[in-house]
Amino acid sequence: MVVQAKEFLQFICGKIGAAVIYVCTITGQLMLLLQAAVRQVPAVNCRETLRQMSLLGADSLPIVLMTILFTGMVFSVQTSKEFVRFGASASAGGVVAIALGRELVPVLVGVVVAGRIGAAIAAEIGTMKVTEQIDALRVMATDPIRFLVTPRLVALVLMMPLLVVFANAVGNLGGWLVSHYYAGISTFTYFNSIKVFCVPFDIIGGMIKSCFFGAIIATVGCYKGLGAQTGAEGVGLATTASVVLSIILIFITNYFLSVVLYV
Repeated sequence: MVVQAKEFLQFICGKIGAAVIYVCTITGQLMLLLQAAVRQVPAVNCRETLRQMSLLGADSLPIVLMTILFTGMVFSVQTSKEFVRFGASASAGGVVAIALGRELVPVLVGVVVAGRIGAAIAAEIGTMKVTEQIDALRVMATDPIRFLVTPRLVALVLMMPLLVVFANAVGNLGGWLVSHYYAGISTFTYFNSIKVFCVPFDIIGGMIKSCFFGAIIATVGCYKGLGAQTGAEGVGLATTASVVLSIILIFITNYFLSVVLYV
């Protein structure tokens, strides 16, 4: 019995140790890739960066706005009636705006972009890896990091705050629609509460968060694409792993950024 317990404990400790080593390895490789990409920023191809800004940022705007519109509406449905019931309708708009600006908008924009753009980056670079196009770049003395990773990193870091700004406007509009037509809160009361309770840093903090989320999405997508295994199955696995890892890192990073920015 004692021997079995000892073997079980060794098995558990071995699994935990292997998981810790794996996490540390992935973290180190991601940081090295990010460092290499940042070093190439001064030599980045501006035309390619602008193209990536259009593909990765502007084309994501409709789905981001639709997601945040209904998020603001749902949040207002859950809160506006309660504010009216407790006589605190003058706080409804401010609460919705603060929740959206600080947490909901940057996180949901990050999740949507991770699902749409992170997967696309991993699939595109993974296909290039499988078809040996990346090896061809090296043969032509072209750095794959400068040509593939850095433009996508710069594009997402620049476009994510813009997506957050538009999403905040649309999310608050959705909250107003529900508060006004569902809970009977006047337009003046709703927007005046935003003016009273919100400060500019509520939005600026969300924009700062989105820059980090953009860097995470681009780095993870490129990392998984560059590490894709041979064949279509390898590209599919890299794409799935990119989305999952990006979303996990976004939620983890969001906690620490919230503590640093708002506590």
